[in-house]
Amino acid sequence: MVRRLVVTLLVPVPWSPPGVALRDWRAALAEDVVDLLARLSAADAAIAAGPGDRELAEEIAWPGMKIYDVPAPTLLPVLAAAAGDGYDQAAVIAADAPDVPGMTLGKLLQPLDSKSVAVAPGGPGGGALGVATNLPAPDWLLDLDLDSATPQLLRRNAPTPGEVTSTAQWRRLRGPAELATLDTALEGWDNTRALLGG
Repeated sequence: MVRRLVVTLLVPVPWSPPGVALRDWRAALAEDVVDLLARLSAADAAIAAGPGDRELAEEIAWPGMKIYDVPAPTLLPVLAAAAGDGYDQAAVIAADAPDVPGMTLGKLLQPLDSKSVAVAPGGPGGGALGVATNLPAPDWLLDLDLDSATPQLLRRNAPTPGEVTSTAQWRRLRGPAELATLDTALEGWDNTRALLGG
């Protein structure tokens, strides 16, 4: 049986809505992503915390959830930690997409039966929502953060472009434009919704 891990990466969050403290906003976004991943049936869930983020990770983690301390919020340290724990596949997900559907995450892992790397683009804001690989990660994979990772960049060092595939995109909440796209009819994202007064 293939062992899969989906890791919430605590990415930098440079913006919060008016009247909402940045730390509270960042914590709410990340907690909603963690809550979704913790309920996935086909994969284990974990959190990756860069320097200074361990306290936030412990605050939002579910009981028993693994927290990886990484030197920077980039792909390769997270994937190496997952491989070190014996996982066969791992996905790294940005912690600023509180309403991402579970189906979108499933589609990110699905291509790994035939591809080395799968990338879910981050919508109009660019970058990536997430990156998934078979483990250990290919030695040609660039160590990017999710703000700069794109399918094109990740294909740059691949033996063939077909080794990297794109999956369904989902936007991250990185500014007022993305905030306006939140769909109140979607279930979930309770912490973010509470901060927004809804």
